[in-house]
Amino acid sequence: MTSMNMETLIGMGAYLLVMIAIGMWYARRSNSNPEEFFLGKRGLGPWVAAMSAEASDMSGWLLMGLPGVAYFTGCGEAFWTAVGLFAGTWVNWAVVARRLRSYSQTAHNAITLPEFFSNRFHDKRRVLATLAALIIIIFFSIYTAAQFVTFGKLFSYIFGAQQYYTAMVILGAALVMAYTLLGGFLAESMTDLIQGILMIGVLILVLLFGFFHVGGLSGLADRLGNFPRFTDIFGIAVPIDAQGAAVSAGAGNAQAVIRGAPLFGGGENYSLLNILSCMAWGLGYFGMPQVLLRFMAVKTTAKIAMSRNIAVTWCFLSLFTAVAIGLIGRAYMPGLLTTSGESETIFLHMAQNFFPPLLAGLIISGILAASMSSSDSYMLIASSAVANDLVKGIVKRDANEFLILWVARITMLLITILGICIALMDNDSIFRIVSYAWAGLGAGFGPLILFSLFWKRTTLAGAVAGMITGGALVILWKERISALGGVFGIYELLPAFLCSALAIVLVSLLTKSPSEAVIKEFEQARAENN
Repeated sequence: MTSMNMETLIGMGAYLLVMIAIGMWYARRSNSNPEEFFLGKRGLGPWVAAMSAEASDMSGWLLMGLPGVAYFTGCGEAFWTAVGLFAGTWVNWAVVARRLRSYSQTAHNAITLPEFFSNRFHDKRRVLATLAALIIIIFFSIYTAAQFVTFGKLFSYIFGAQQYYTAMVILGAALVMAYTLLGGFLAESMTDLIQGILMIGVLILVLLFGFFHVGGLSGLADRLGNFPRFTDIFGIAVPIDAQGAAVSAGAGNAQAVIRGAPLFGGGENYSLLNILSCMAWGLGYFGMPQVLLRFMAVKTTAKIAMSRNIAVTWCFLSLFTAVAIGLIGRAYMPGLLTTSGESETIFLHMAQNFFPPLLAGLIISGILAASMSSSDSYMLIASSAVANDLVKGIVKRDANEFLILWVARITMLLITILGICIALMDNDSIFRIVSYAWAGLGAGFGPLILFSLFWKRTTLAGAVAGMITGGALVILWKERISALGGVFGIYELLPAFLCSALAIVLVSLLTKSPSEAVIKEFEQARAENN
């Protein structure tokens, strides 16, 4: 290892020690009861709620996955994905947040998303809670794996050797589990606040230095103008190999580079269907437990307006800065990275080229911040689904608080191990792994959240049908239907979300109306929200 890499690691190590110290500090406050451990006793202020929601949502995907897409194929996919995510963030905070905060308390003080679903529909058999817990375990394991892939890629890059990948995946997972295990929801929310600030700070810093190094806007336009359709938001650049074949994500071939210049084909049009497919990422927000829990945990509904403004501003700056970094990276280092997987390290290369090693270590910690702020949320939500919704809700309803907390910790350990295994099996693209998990959660929960909050005619049977349809269709579409290509090659979240919503409406209308008690609670929650 070089002295430069050692200095970089020292900067990153200092950051990690601070995060673990915060976890230990909040351990004294977060272990008294499940509501404290899983929801922080609904005590989040506007800054913590907003920043922790966005930081836990974006993950290492923001600093590696999204810039990597922009670097590899230009504006098309990256730009419209960012637009969809920004729109989804705004609508979620503007429409869902207040109603969910009040309704989750009205619904017998639900402290997890599966518990809210069962309480909302007076589901005495806990069918909804069980289904929701299973969806969370499946897709959060995939989501957590994506963050561990980020750890592996990051440290493999720092050490300059791929053989360190496995060790770094395990080490990164262990560190995140340590402070989450100790401090629970408060620890991860407070660390997410710090990590959210760090993420936006390093994105802007790298963007400014990159913009200067490529000669400003005119220099950027001149350099990228050599790559067909690269800056066209209605087109997509097509990297090609030495034989002229297109290079895509997961492909075994690599983009050809001749005398430092990467080879591209003529590019392709980005159709309306492609654009809608990318913008469908925004639909996922309505079903993201890590975001919805922050809505439930805000101190009062009066704080939500300020949280919304903070969150939307952060989201806009971070998303479009990440896309710009990918474009500037291609202009600055045009032939350096030749596969979609390698392209996801462009932020790392730029940080180390622009800054002294110690400062680069602190800047690269922004990637650690992004991955840690997400993986800690996923671990905590998955553990709460097992401990609070399966064990206490179904297996042992008289379980005491001590047992619930220990089941949660054991589950967290098992989710971590499963995430590590998935990360070691599939490490090609962070962007693609995240997209799968995002679709599963978005389609499984998103439509039901909206109908639960805003349509009182929704029935328990309709809720079950919608949840099963959304979650199952994501898997079916991803593994089978998308292989048909053409119109079936769209992002699986879009058809799964629409079919889930349709299933909720049809089954609800075909089944008996909700009871008077369910309607009364719905009206009470609506009155409290006005």
